Order: sequence, then C-alpha cells, then structure tokens
Amino acid sequence: MKKTALRSVGLAGALATGIALTACTSGGLPSADAPVEIDFWGWAPGYAEAVDAYNASQDAVTVNYEEVASGAKGGYEKMLNAVTAGNAPCLAQVGYETLTSFAAQGALEDVSEIAAADEDEFSPATWSAMSVGDAVFGAPVDQGPMAMFYNTEVFESLGLAVPTTWDEYKAAAETIHAADPSKFISATYLNYDYAGFDWQAEAPWFGVEGDAWDVSIDSPEGEQVASYWQGMVDEGLMSPAPMWDQSWYTGIGDGSIATHVGAVWIAGVLKGSAPDGAGKWAVAPMPQWNAGDEVTGNVGGSGTAVLKGCENPEAAWDFAHFMSTDPDTFSALVTTAGLYPAATELLSLPVLSEGDDYFGGQKIYEVFAESFAQVANGWVWGPTMPETVGYLDDALSKAWAGDGTIADALVATQEKTVAGLDAQGLSVAE
Repeated sequence: MKKTALRSVGLAGALATGIALTACTSGGLPSADAPVEIDFWGWAPGYAEAVDAYNASQDAVTVNYEEVASGAKGGYEKMLNAVTAGNAPCLAQVGYETLTSFAAQGALEDVSEIAAADEDEFSPATWSAMSVGDAVFGAPVDQGPMAMFYNTEVFESLGLAVPTTWDEYKAAAETIHAADPSKFISATYLNYDYAGFDWQAEAPWFGVEGDAWDVSIDSPEGEQVASYWQGMVDEGLMSPAPMWDQSWYTGIGDGSIATHVGAVWIAGVLKGSAPDGAGKWAVAPMPQWNAGDEVTGNVGGSGTAVLKGCENPEAAWDFAHFMSTDPDTFSALVTTAGLYPAATELLSLPVLSEGDDYFGGQKIYEVFAESFAQVANGWVWGPTMPETVGYLDDALSKAWAGDGTIADALVATQEKTVAGLDAQGLSVAE
C-alpha cells in the first residue's frame, strides 16, 4: 500500500472545518526606535542561546524565551490552552507530526505572504511539513532522518558485525542477551519513535482520498513491523527500561542497552543525558528489511510556528527565519542538540563534517546525510496526532510488557482514531 505524495489541496479540504486560511500580510519590521517584544516557547537544547544570538544581532525585536515541557509531555497542551485563553506566545516549537493537529484546531497564523520569499531556502519536504494547502504556519528548523546508534564495546567484545538488515539485528540481539542476560540490544519504542519504523516500511498511518482522511494505522504493511518487534518481545530480547526513563539513560551509559535506532537528534540526547557512554558509541545506517535496500524513516523534526493571535507576525517570522538559517546559530544547535538543518545551504556547515568525540571521533552526520536522501516518500500525519499517539502509547506500553500484542495495539489505535475523527466531524474514507 505504498502511497504517493499527498496533494496539498486534498489535505486542505480534509481540514477545512478547522482552518481559516487568511494570510497575514507583511508590514515590515518595526524600527529600532519603536522596538517590539515577542514571546517564544520551546524545549530543544540550545534554543535559549539562539534567542540570545538573535537579540544581539539587531535592535528592533526582543524575543523572550520560555522553556516548556516537550510537546508530548505537556508542552502542546499548554500552548493550545494559551491560544484558547488568548494569551499565547507569538511563537512555539511545534513538531511536524503535530503541526496538522494545531492547524485543525485553528491554533496557527498563516504567514504565507510574509514567508513566501524565503521558501526556496528550505528543503521541499520540511516546507511542506509547515504548510497546509497554500497556508504556511512557520519556519522549518530541522529534520529527523534515522540511523542506528550502537555501542562499539558491546559489539566488538562479542565479535559481532554491525547489522545491516533486520534479520541480522535480531541475530545480534540473541547473541548479546545469551552472552549476558542483563544486556539487551534495545529498549522499547513508543509513539513517534515507533512510527519511524512504519515510515521505513512504507506503511503510512494516514492519507487523503479526495476530501476525506484515509486512516491505515493497522495496515498489512505495518503488520510486518509489528510482527518483527513482537518476536523480539516474545523471546525476551528487549530491555524493560522505558525510553526516556532514567533507567534508559543508565542503560545507554553502561552498555546494558546496546543500540538505539532513531533520529539524528538522538545524538544530542545521548551526549547530554548519558555522558558515561562517551567514546563507546558509533552510528551506522538503519537496518533494512531486504539486503541491498536503501530506505529509511524519519522521527521528529520541528518548526517554529506562529500561534493564533500573534500581533507581530513580521517580527515573529524574522526571528524564526534567523534561527533556522543563520550559520553560526545553527552550528551551535548542531553541537548542542544534534539538530540536522532544514535550510539547504546549511547542509554544508563545517560542523557537519567534523568528528564527534562522544562517538569516537566519527563524522556521524555523513551517515545521516545518506539517510536523509533515503527517507521514504508518502508519509502523512493525521489531524489528531496528540490523541492518536496517546491511544498508541497506552496500548503499546501494555504490549511491550506482554499484555496483548503490538498488532492489537495498532488495531485499537486505528479504531479509536477513526472514532475521534468522526466525532469531530472530519470525513473518513471507507
């Protein structure tokens, strides 16, 4: 069920009940004699420093940054509540996977007329991720091509070759756990981290048929992914440490968790939260379903979105564009947060060609550059992603622990998502 790239007109129609597509027009930046202040909420490492760099670069706009919980941990709820209350910041960090949901709730400002001149500075995929139809809701910041992070000490001590296929990955899992029952090849995956595997398998969760949503979370193509990970669970090959829990960071640091298959920005997570792993980790291409294939998935990536009610959209766009395109500012974000730029000219930043001490001096971004070129086309995020991933996390958490199966979790998520769309009056394809 490989889907073609989404026609934006169809997506705009499917979301029509939630979006008023009235574009903000550009009136230009304020003068230094009449400066304005705008607020920005986000959570990525390095964003506070990016704000400082922008504020130091000019006198017309002052950006006030507030760090909030990450989106899935309450940040998005806080943003939407602020929009409803009429006291939202002008700008917020919003993941691409959630942008459509914000748009469906009318929580964003269309800045297409202000931003149009800058479109060619960004990769088409990321610009599209910040858009619905002809409306543009902010500036893309980064993207999340996937690869495999692995503990070189664990693999070398057992004489294991780096797996290039998912069959080889499972064989390595069996060897690692047999040699030491306290060690596992990986911890479990939830929400968008799990979605990356379906993305690679070209099993999109959503699509659009005319002006209706096609929901395919429990597709036959996704069953291959579910069956694979179910086999890993059934054989006891997955660590019980929940991802993002302190036990996960500890496992990454001490080698009891030997790999993580995830996005480029995981590099920043490991360096910041698992310092004991320094010098023990490396990055390799994402394992493939068939030897010789070159298909990867994507996890995350976010943009700086302009929230509904922003009174200074020109100033908001000026900052958002600066943070995404200024070479020095983004170089710091690469170093601090492991971000991979959405702005195409920044793909040649010197920092992306440097070795990383945490990863034994490896030039890890060379691996991610290859992955970026191999990300499967056709993935579409739905209009109710916070609810969808909530359903999925609840069911997947139980399945990873042996209560039900991963396939059951996908079926339950499918049913609840369709019911939710129906309840909101959004059309669903039969």
